[in-house]
Parts: sequence; structure tokens; C-alpha cells
Amino acid sequence: MENSDFYLVYNGLFLPKSLHTEDSLKYFESFQVQDDDVILITYPKSGTTWMQEILPSLLNGGDPTPVLTIPNWLRVPWLEEVSIAEVVDRLTAPRAFTSHMPYHLMPSSFFSSKAKVIYITRNPKDVVVSNYYFNQMGSFLLDPGTFEEFTDNFLTGNVIFGKWTDHVKSWKNPDLGDRILYITYEEMIQDVCGVIKRVLSFLGRQLSEDALKRVIEQCAFKNMKQNNMSNYSLVPQEHLDQSKVSFLRKGVVGDWKNHFSSELEAKFNAVISEEMKGTDIGCLLDEEDN
Repeated sequence: MENSDFYLVYNGLFLPKSLHTEDSLKYFESFQVQDDDVILITYPKSGTTWMQEILPSLLNGGDPTPVLTIPNWLRVPWLEEVSIAEVVDRLTAPRAFTSHMPYHLMPSSFFSSKAKVIYITRNPKDVVVSNYYFNQMGSFLLDPGTFEEFTDNFLTGNVIFGKWTDHVKSWKNPDLGDRILYITYEEMIQDVCGVIKRVLSFLGRQLSEDALKRVIEQCAFKNMKQNNMSNYSLVPQEHLDQSKVSFLRKGVVGDWKNHFSSELEAKFNAVISEEMKGTDIGCLLDEEDN
């Protein structure tokens, strides 16, 4: 099968046809972003689900009810996906959204708004591994082939949402000023409490110590894995086959070491380092993998 069997092409990006349509993308382009909106931006498999677990509780005074009763794709919905038009009217301010889109493809209303952005980056080698398994379980995604083949496609941008390097560079945009908070997946692993406090400060919100502890407990990987509102177990197996691999697989840093040969690692690092030259993002390759 070819890419065209699974994906539509939108401004040069491959998007899964089962989640994106011409109509949903037109709706996305004309979406009216509000000043108090909070938008979570990630390249796929960079910590999206984790922050979707955290953010609603922070915006709801520490109350975990949304996290325990509403599927994550409805409580922090994707702006560009087919369900957004049906979901948006159910949301109350401040609204929280998710997007995998690069900066320049955001709705025009985003650029004139004061909406805040939380951008999560992750060591791209771990991003490759996580996406590789995601492509194995998702029937709406092209078979990834061997790990080496998939990694080559990742480096050339022949995967959903294009090149990792293009995506992260697009969001390192000085025009955003203090509207954006940059977080790494590795920071979340090392000190999720510290990250949550940074997010609270960024959003101008406070939580009691007890409420903060509840949020930290709720977003622990073991609890997310058991939460049917977060583990994608509500998605039918014919779309997401978790008998092959769990959607929430490991939740660790450094699993790439179990997949990369020394030759593939050297090739990968050389390509990423060259494309990220002149930025401070290439240092993600050197994040501590403990």
C-alpha cells in the first residue's frame, strides 16, 4: 500500500485520513482562537497524552473529575481533527486544545490572539521508537516496515506531520514572546512536580499542596495506564490494536538504546545535528537517559 491509501496531503504534511478531512481542515483554518485558550503543541509521541492528563486538572482548580470522566481526545481535543466541530461547544473557558501542527499552519486567529502555548519536545530518538510502535498498532497508519526503514522515513519527513526538525524549529519563534512555555519530556520524567509548578505559574494559577499532590498522583504513568479515559482502551481494536502493543507503552527515557545500532545512531545524530545547527534544540540528543 502507498501513503495515499492512508494519508491526505496538507501543505506538504501527511495526515491520517481517518482523523482528518478536507472539511475538518477548513474548519481548523477558520477556527476562532480566544485570548484565554491554552494550546498544547507537540510533534506526535512527545508527551501529548501526559500533558492532556495534567492540564485539565490545573485549569479546573485541581479537580480530577474531567480526567476521570472524559476521554482525553474530548477534554483537550485536537484542533485539526474531525471531531473538533462537534466538541468545541461543550468546552468552557479557559478552553484547552491540542495540535500537532507546525507554527506557520496555525489558524489565522491564533496569531492575533493572546492564547498561550505549551510546547513539549522530546529526544527525537525516543520519538522515533514511540512512533514506530504507534504505527504498528494503528490500522489507519502505514505499516512502518523495519525499524531502520521507519527511521529513514522519519529523517526525511516521510511520516505523519513531516520532519521532526521542521516542527520543533517552527515553534522556536521569537514572535511568540512570553506566550509560549517550552518543556521537555525528559524534564517531566525527572521532576513532574517542578514542571507542573512551571505550568501553573505560566498560566497564572495556583493550587494548594493537597491539590498539587492529587494531580501528581493522577498523572503517574501507572495510573494513566489504568485510566480508561486516558489509555485509549475505548478505541475499537480494529482501529488501534493494543494486543500488539499498549498505547501507553513504557513512559521512560532512553528506550531508543534498545533499538538503535551504533551505525544507525551515528547516522541519526549526524542528520539531526546538521538540521538543527544554530539552534539550542539539538541538545535534546544529549539529554540524560537515566
